[in-house]
Amino acid sequence: MRRITPVKLNDLTLDGRHIYVQSMLNVPSTNIPGNVEQAIALEKAGCEIIRVSVPDAAALDLIPAIKNRTSVPLVADIHFDYRLAIGAAERGVDKIRINPGNIGSPERVRAVADECRKRHIPIRIGVNSGSLEKSILKKYGAPTAEALCESAMNEIRELERCGFGDIVLSLKSSNVETMISAYRLAAEMTDHPLHLGVTEAGTYKMGLIKSSIGIGSLLADGIGETIRVSLTDDPIKEVEAGFDILRALGKTGGIKIVSCPTCGRTRIDLIGLVNRVERAVAGIDKDLTVAVMGCVVNGPGEAREADIGLAGGDGCAVIFKKDEIIGKFSEEDALSALLAEIDRL
Repeated sequence: MRRITPVKLNDLTLDGRHIYVQSMLNVPSTNIPGNVEQAIALEKAGCEIIRVSVPDAAALDLIPAIKNRTSVPLVADIHFDYRLAIGAAERGVDKIRINPGNIGSPERVRAVADECRKRHIPIRIGVNSGSLEKSILKKYGAPTAEALCESAMNEIRELERCGFGDIVLSLKSSNVETMISAYRLAAEMTDHPLHLGVTEAGTYKMGLIKSSIGIGSLLADGIGETIRVSLTDDPIKEVEAGFDILRALGKTGGIKIVSCPTCGRTRIDLIGLVNRVERAVAGIDKDLTVAVMGCVVNGPGEAREADIGLAGGDGCAVIFKKDEIIGKFSEEDALSALLAEIDRL
């Protein structure tokens, strides 16, 4: 298991014992009530860390407004102007994200580090393939994994020279292979917590695919303490997708559904049924595997590892636990019967 130097983020500890799901507000920074409303919605959706853009001094007012209405740790996303990072720290933000490619001189980095150290605020070094330092791009010719890592290590050394060690690191690329390689390199080079993400991943469909590959591969390697599924969509979908990735890897609790892809033996509306099951169990806080299968071939046999399951018949369905059938029901009553058995577990 990768050794990690823990970082405290408000009441959270980034040490690898729990993987935290993050998202980012996408309401214009000029709309403070809209940002507050979205932050509240994200907290209700289970988001564990929220990031907010601070593009100018006026946007600093977002920080107390959001923190007064939510309890989720808030990260200020800072580009170009180091004074905004200092202002965000003064306003009570929980973490600062700076980009080595545009934050400026070592003196400016030191000023941010000094303010954050005084207030016990961690800093995320957010390296991005689209904004690498010109000198590093010239050296490598492209935003390669090695280039991303060199930028990150340079900034880590800069902060450490300032006596600052509460560092979180991200090395994001829109290229999935580059992203995976960069994080694997970084995991060998540093013990600071890593925030995972595929940047500019795209729309919901492709963004989810790219993020599942990139984030999922690294989590399977034991790499990553926080994650964000970047989607050109509603941030709540990012949160849902993040937890789905964790659930698929067995990294978090909740009900996991397995279902067959259907075939010519299917005699019930399995696609409709499994979608109804998925919606019905979404809020159930039980660590269970539930199978929804199209026929008895794929039922108690192939899904015997599930805690509870349903297998379709000719207009009917059977409920089974492990490989034992415990009841037969009409297609209309199958869902309620399944939910009743889940409730008993």
